[in-house]
This record gives sequence, structure tokens and C-alpha cells, in this order.
Amino acid sequence: MIVRSVTPHDAADMVELLNTIIALGGSTAHETPFTEDTMLSHYIAPSALVCCHVAESEGKVVGFQWLGWPRNPDDPMPKGWGVIASFVAPKAAGMGVGQGLFAATKSAATTAGVAVIDATIRADNVAGLRYYGGLGFQDYDRLIDIPLRDGTKVDRIRKRYDL
Repeated sequence: MIVRSVTPHDAADMVELLNTIIALGGSTAHETPFTEDTMLSHYIAPSALVCCHVAESEGKVVGFQWLGWPRNPDDPMPKGWGVIASFVAPKAAGMGVGQGLFAATKSAATTAGVAVIDATIRADNVAGLRYYGGLGFQDYDRLIDIPLRDGTKVDRIRKRYDL
């Protein structure tokens, strides 16, 4: 497995990976499928980007991790906080992809001056909660009854990693 910085050429593989996860349901806050254009603007080259890395195995993207500065005006965070998002292909789960991605992200975060990394995870995403907990993220807040597009309410667990 190779972990490297993302390039625009990774967009198609990233779209395929993330749209598969969205279609399976239950493990991402994203509910609308991505296109290559939305992937470029949201994860590969947004203005809030700190870093984005992909994990590649046999020439195929099997995971990616994004770290950016907070960009939701309805959810302000303290200065120096970054927001993380992680996605691993279901077939690559448990193979160290997330660990490899976080090592690269953590290094880039330190270089960029990020003091704390926020991971906000759906409460029903057991694998995601276990992943971030295993990296050393600590619970610090819970958002109650956040509605999905279909009206289903799901809590979000907020975890932090202090650098």
C-alpha cells in the first residue's frame, strides 16, 4: 500500500469509493452521490484544505483522508482546529489503510499548525467510532437527533485529537 498526496487524477477512483460507501448507508454523513466535479471542490482542492491523502493498492485508491479548516458557519470551531473525514473501501477495511492515512495526515496537520483535529461521526457508525477511538481521539460532545434526508434522526459523536 502506498499513501500519497491526492491529485486531481484521483477524482474518479475517489468518487467510486465514496459513492459505494454512500450507497451502503450508515457510515457517512454524506447522502448524495458525488461527481468528479464535487469531489474536486469538496475534498481535492477546496479553499479550506490542509491536506488530502489517498491510499493506493495495486494502482487503485482504497481509501482517502481529508483534513481542512472548519468551513461551516453554523458550526464554528476554535482557532487552530481542523476537521477530518476518512473513507476506506469496504473490501479494504481492517488492512491498515486508515492507520497509514492518519500517519500522513497527522504529519501534515502538525506542519500546518493544526492544534486539534475534530472528527464528527454518526452514532450508528460503529466502525468509524472504533477507528477514531483507536487512533486516540477522545469524545468531547454529542449532537442530538440530526435528521437525515429521509427524516431519520441520528446523533453525531464529536471526537478530538490534540496535537
